[in-house]
Amino acid sequence: MDPKRQVPEEARTIIRNIISECQKIVVGKADLIEDLVVALLSEGHVLLEGVPGVAKTTIGKTFAAALGLTFSRIQGSPDILPADIVGTHIFDQKAGSFKLRRGPVFSNILLIDEINRNTSKTNSAVIEAMQERQATIEGETIDLPCPFMVIATQTPIEFQGVFPLPEVLVDRFLMRLGVGYPTASEEIRLTDRAYSLDSRKVKWVASAEQISYLTELAKNVYIAPEVQSYIVDLTRRTREMKAISLGASPRASIALTKTSRSRALINERQYVVPDDVKYLAPRVLEHRLVPSALARSQQLRVESMIDSLLQETPIPQKPA
Repeated sequence: MDPKRQVPEEARTIIRNIISECQKIVVGKADLIEDLVVALLSEGHVLLEGVPGVAKTTIGKTFAAALGLTFSRIQGSPDILPADIVGTHIFDQKAGSFKLRRGPVFSNILLIDEINRNTSKTNSAVIEAMQERQATIEGETIDLPCPFMVIATQTPIEFQGVFPLPEVLVDRFLMRLGVGYPTASEEIRLTDRAYSLDSRKVKWVASAEQISYLTELAKNVYIAPEVQSYIVDLTRRTREMKAISLGASPRASIALTKTSRSRALINERQYVVPDDVKYLAPRVLEHRLVPSALARSQQLRVESMIDSLLQETPIPQKPA
């Protein structure tokens, strides 16, 4: 796609409608809503992390409601089995045969609340759905609907009845987004509108066809070779940092490329700039990095390591 061309007005209208409709329910957090749109157009999944009561579930439900796509919700629990997610065959006494009852994974947007309460056996079914876009039910493999997006939530401060997410699952999330406390003015608005904040009042402002249209536009956003090199340079440097025992994999480079294209489209550009990469790097890289034992003993935070990485990595310059 020609980087000098304007983003079609239809695409700009759809994106603006999604964001504005979500903001009718979600007070503040405009950047977070845009990040969810970025993940959707990048065909990726999102992990929402924050303390209880900061509207993680509400954000996920509101976002799904505005898209006009099929939506399912799973409450994480240690006693949930893979069949509760993907479905199973049940015996129909009238027909005298077994019929497939599909689980909640067969929806466009799947919200998994408190995913870290699921056991590793259950989350193995989640991994297959996230990575392969398919579900296996008693040996039969069935494709999931398109688009398909997982929005999972977890509370990092709880210790009872939770299971730390394995790296293989964490790495499948395109982005991890922190959901923090609202500002004082936002909290006043929240308390004032407490009875009217209902995600069921959100209107459908986009369709599956329109989302596919935006996704194809994002795939064709121009990314210059020097910006692509900048992305690869960032991820490779994480593997050489002494404070990091496990650096970002090539999947992180792909994720940064996809999300940078989508963010450029949302900002009404047909080309990626280094600022897109710098903005998205913490969201894409942070959850993929494992600090070393020395870094943990010194209480070094991954966020500060990424800040240093962005400051030390030279920003590419256009060739003369």
